[in-house]
Amino acid sequence: MSFTAKQSALTTCTDVSNYVVHRRPSSPICRHSFFQSLNLQNNLKRTNLSVSKPLHISSIENKKTVFQCKAYEADKSQPIEAAGEVKSEAANRVKIGVYFATWWALNVVFNIYNKKVLNAYPYPWLTSTLSLACGSLMMLISWATRIAETPKTDFEFWKTLFPVAVAHTIGHVAATVSMSKVAVSFTHIIKSGEPAFSVLVSRFLLGETFPISVYLSLIPIIGGCALSALTELNFNMTGFMGAMISNLAFVLRNIFSKKGMKGKSVSGMNYYACLSLLSLVILTPFAIAVEGPQMWAAGWETALSQIGPQFIWWVAAQSIFYHLYNQVSYMSLDEISPLTFSVGNTMKRISVIVSSIIIFHTPVQPVNALGAAIAILGTFLYSQVSDLITKN
Repeated sequence: MSFTAKQSALTTCTDVSNYVVHRRPSSPICRHSFFQSLNLQNNLKRTNLSVSKPLHISSIENKKTVFQCKAYEADKSQPIEAAGEVKSEAANRVKIGVYFATWWALNVVFNIYNKKVLNAYPYPWLTSTLSLACGSLMMLISWATRIAETPKTDFEFWKTLFPVAVAHTIGHVAATVSMSKVAVSFTHIIKSGEPAFSVLVSRFLLGETFPISVYLSLIPIIGGCALSALTELNFNMTGFMGAMISNLAFVLRNIFSKKGMKGKSVSGMNYYACLSLLSLVILTPFAIAVEGPQMWAAGWETALSQIGPQFIWWVAAQSIFYHLYNQVSYMSLDEISPLTFSVGNTMKRISVIVSSIIIFHTPVQPVNALGAAIAILGTFLYSQVSDLITKN
């Protein structure tokens, strides 16, 4: 005789001992005697069982006086509980995929408006400060209106966050300085070398070791970035160094962030909000010292006269989308490792590079495009090697 769950498949049948013939605990329980001992007609309502769809016993456990049986449907290849775990893992993968797609799309929009602003208003320190200020204001309003849960922090939290904020501030300003000097595509080609920085920093700072295949996969990344830099038509040393410094700073930020988020009640979204607030406090005095209000005021009037009122929208858009894409990226960092984050961060640059070349009509030499393709191929190989290592 076979039996099934009436409404939803039962993964655990508890208190089965009420329906089993009294016998010694040490006696083996076979399928035939177990089925015969069930009084399905008299206890159908209590056990919530029917005979419409067959189930098979996958395991029986004796915990004190309570028997637990795990079942799976006759037309299924694995226990119901295991199938649920597979579905849960698949749902988590879909969730991370949505995070990544949203993160990349928001980043493309930010880079377009950021470059528009920097072309008309070449003050990267103020532009960086406005981005952090906008994000901080958005989160303060969200907390005040209870749209987002207010994080519970203490002195130890802010102490741990400080080195992360320093690295984030340096990386943010360095990337903005780079894009103010060179094409967006060139900045992101150089920044596609971030996995190399991630591996080297993890090796020498965290003491992690990697197989030789990981180091070999970095060769095309480094070689492709070097080839693109050598053949860049509008090469600028300040722009190049800004992208390199940004790589190092953001890798440190990601590693410190992952370590700081362990055991904390602050979620990825609120974690980045706190990071923006602290980075704003760090950056503001430096921005005033490097550029200053007088330069900002003069440049603002010039930009408005040349672009018109839509320039204000450009500034607002680049600030808003900067916060949004970083917020989503930190929600992703909640679910993945720093190395996987760096790979995702590099793969998003493909869409940024292509979109910026199309929108800004950036001239690209064949050799330069080849270098970018080699660097991206190296990133793909690196991601494959890292995935195999993670699985093993």
